[in-house]
Amino acid sequence: MNGALNSLIATYGESTAGIMLGVLVFLAATTLAFSVMAMLRVQGAVNRRAAGIREESTASAQSGPRSLRYSSTKAVQRLIEYTTKHYSGGENSETMKVLRRRMLQAGIFDSRAVAWFFIARTALALGWAGVAFLALPMFITAQETTVWLFVAAAGVAGYMAPGLYIDRRIKKRKMEHQAGFPDFMDLLVVCADSGLSMEASLDRVGRELGVSYPSLCANIHMANLEIRAGRTMTDALEHLGDRLGLEEARSFATLIQQSAELGSSITDALRVYSEDMRHKRLSRAEEKAYALPAKLTVPMMVCIFPVIFVVILLPVIVRLHTGDFGG
Repeated sequence: MNGALNSLIATYGESTAGIMLGVLVFLAATTLAFSVMAMLRVQGAVNRRAAGIREESTASAQSGPRSLRYSSTKAVQRLIEYTTKHYSGGENSETMKVLRRRMLQAGIFDSRAVAWFFIARTALALGWAGVAFLALPMFITAQETTVWLFVAAAGVAGYMAPGLYIDRRIKKRKMEHQAGFPDFMDLLVVCADSGLSMEASLDRVGRELGVSYPSLCANIHMANLEIRAGRTMTDALEHLGDRLGLEEARSFATLIQQSAELGSSITDALRVYSEDMRHKRLSRAEEKAYALPAKLTVPMMVCIFPVIFVVILLPVIVRLHTGDFGG
């Protein structure tokens, strides 16, 4: 009995010692692993902090007060601020409003666009005149009066180039708006028939026209943002008509305002106006088709009729020249 008890105690002591040894090994391995992980984390943080310090020092070196890039940026900013301040009020206020409206119609929404326009016009006028003054003596030999005439013409062309570019952009976007406005009205009628409000209809139609008419979609989205910012529907639609540059859009804003004031059905008004827009688009297409023969007259007279005359008269001229009048 005593021997069995002693063997049991010895076996229990050996198992307890093994368990304790395993626990100690596990704790040592865990402590080592956590120490290595903490060391790597600290080292990574130090590396990232050092990299950030290097980037900040590089950026500060590039944009410091003594760098050429910083000086150029400050000079351009001062020039833009001076131009904006000089051409923003006084006797030129009405002209500036018209120019800002043209910038919006051209799709240029930057607040500094007017300043950039005047800077570009002045720079192009001086630049083209300088290029003409330096390049003309290399290619042609002319009198001094003729050279100065060409220099003045180059300066005038450079002065007018930005305005022509803005007009071209306005014309291109206006054609897109005219083509897409009847579709815009048709989709508004569909949304109104389905029970959507005017604000929800504008948002839905703006998302649907994004692929076909991106410029019209951008202007509709701006009108939605104005409405969300607290502007009334009438004011937002009037600004939409000013940005689009279409009489149809301005008439549409007036239609919505009158329908709201008189309490009439907006859906019926939209349906009638949509039909009117479709008729106008068809009329423009018919007008272009009827004007096509008149436009083809000049190319036919310049390119086709001379060829026909040559084909008809060339045998006669050859026979007259050779003297062969036989059959």
